[in-house]
Amino acid sequence: MSRTIALTHALDESGLTPSPDRSAPAGPDAPAPAADISQYHHPHFLRAEPGPRDTTVYSFTAFTGRECEPRTPLAMYEDRALDRGQLEAIRTQYEVARILWSKARLRDRAVPVLRTAAPLWAAWETAHTALTNTFGAFWETPDGMWRAQLLRLGDAETAALDAARAWDAVAGKLAVLAEDQAAVAGYDHELALTTVASEIGIDASAWLIESVNEYGDGVWSVDTPLVHQARTEIAVQRGRLLDVAALAGDREPV
Repeated sequence: MSRTIALTHALDESGLTPSPDRSAPAGPDAPAPAADISQYHHPHFLRAEPGPRDTTVYSFTAFTGRECEPRTPLAMYEDRALDRGQLEAIRTQYEVARILWSKARLRDRAVPVLRTAAPLWAAWETAHTALTNTFGAFWETPDGMWRAQLLRLGDAETAALDAARAWDAVAGKLAVLAEDQAAVAGYDHELALTTVASEIGIDASAWLIESVNEYGDGVWSVDTPLVHQARTEIAVQRGRLLDVAALAGDREPV
């Protein structure tokens, strides 16, 4: 299966060999034939064709993502037979190859991590729902049962924080993979993790995955994104309980 991508480039810089003008007579002033650039093509390159709205569509055989990163051949810069347009055409071809390769690499690396992540997000949702429901139960808990309910809330807080930590560990890995892809392809050609997930039947639209910088470098003790969210929610809940204790005139803190 081939992969295609369109980039905006004028045809004289696209790598396409223009059709010769058969009406022009050949002679000593006729331009020299264009040098053959096929020796510099990427092994996966198939063709370049004019596309809509002043674009050129580049076609490649499918990348696996396990190949070496496509890099413009250095030898072309020493080839005096190539003109500026041909050099630009080769550079553009390899730019497209890197974009396609980066997306294939993300799919190859991210799919197993996404499969691991799916049950961890489900576990977080379960723990978060339990935390919300346990706190909400205080509205129906008799005064004499509040301490027992506080114990249940403590257990729910621990479970929610554990689930958040587990999620952030895998989300951090996905964030690194996404950043690596964008760094190669450029953010205009970023492949969303939600797109990769949907391709394997996983709905990741609600997942919390922040930028790679939000997951720390292990040097500073900073809460990761979902842990921070959980701690904030727990702090709000505890604040409400303390307010109730103060209003009730309880001498001991909740």
